[in-house]
Amino acid sequence: MQEPFDLTIGETDYAIFPEGNDNYIVYKDGKEYLQIQKDTESQWLKLDPETALPLFEEDAEVNAIGAAINDYVPEPEEEEDAEEEEAEEDWDTEDEL
Repeated sequence: MQEPFDLTIGETDYAIFPEGNDNYIVYKDGKEYLQIQKDTESQWLKLDPETALPLFEEDAEVNAIGAAINDYVPEPEEEEDAEEEEAEEDWDTEDEL
């Protein structure tokens, strides 16, 4: 499952927590703000906070957050990069023997 990540839209910062099945919990200003679900590539739905059922109303902010989620590319983790470099160095050393 995807790790949580941060997005900035305009001057607003959001923390995005993937829940699986194209569902996300969105935090704004350190507080749970809303839950959204991907409907189509360009259409996202806000979920009712009490029932978690989709609300079928157009919401520009929800669609903007969804578009940013679609465009988000995770940054490679530094730890993995370091391990890969070490493995390559080990491989080069073995070739020299």
